[in-house]
Amino acid sequence: MKKTSSKKINKISKKAKNTLNLQDLQVQIRTPKILKVAELGHEVLRRKADAVAVEELVSPDFQDLIEDMIATLKDSSGVGIAAPQVYESKRIMIIHSFPSPRYPTAPAFGPIALINPKILSKSAKKVDGWEGCLSFPGIRGFVPRHHSVEIEYTDRTGKKFKKVFKDFLARIFQHEFDHLEGIVFLDRIKGKDIITEKEFLKLMAATPLKGGTKSSSRKKK
Repeated sequence: MKKTSSKKINKISKKAKNTLNLQDLQVQIRTPKILKVAELGHEVLRRKADAVAVEELVSPDFQDLIEDMIATLKDSSGVGIAAPQVYESKRIMIIHSFPSPRYPTAPAFGPIALINPKILSKSAKKVDGWEGCLSFPGIRGFVPRHHSVEIEYTDRTGKKFKKVFKDFLARIFQHEFDHLEGIVFLDRIKGKDIITEKEFLKLMAATPLKGGTKSSSRKKK
């Protein structure tokens, strides 16, 4: 990302104090760009991402990155993206859940940016479900995930939140959190539960699934 002048940072910092006013930040944000997505095999996907410093939040460049990630996610019709997937090794993720042919009954949520997210607790119960990834298009895997997770994160204005995600939102969060740890969903697949996107869409059309997931009792073709 390009360097930001100290004058701009100081100007916003004086307004911000501990948190930022998103309305003020909108002036700094230009038309979002569609970013290139790192694909499986690139070392950035295997690196543990760095925490975002508080000072970075006030940077227009940082806010631009968030807008670019949102635009890239929407352009791909994905439900989540992490900064390492756009070659930025930072602890940032975007979640944007919505119903689609891939996930017919997914809840509407976001898009929101979660910065420096942490997992506070996980449910003992796990659920298997199909997942894909923007970093290796055309492939789906059947992945076990915790049914619910309690999390903490900072939003793009510097405010901290705690939330409990369940079902599909919990799956998205865990998938993107793995990216921040240098883990991809293929690492969590047991056995040979991998299919192509084409076969996945056939499966979804035949058997709509709750929240875009299905239990281990799914049918194989």
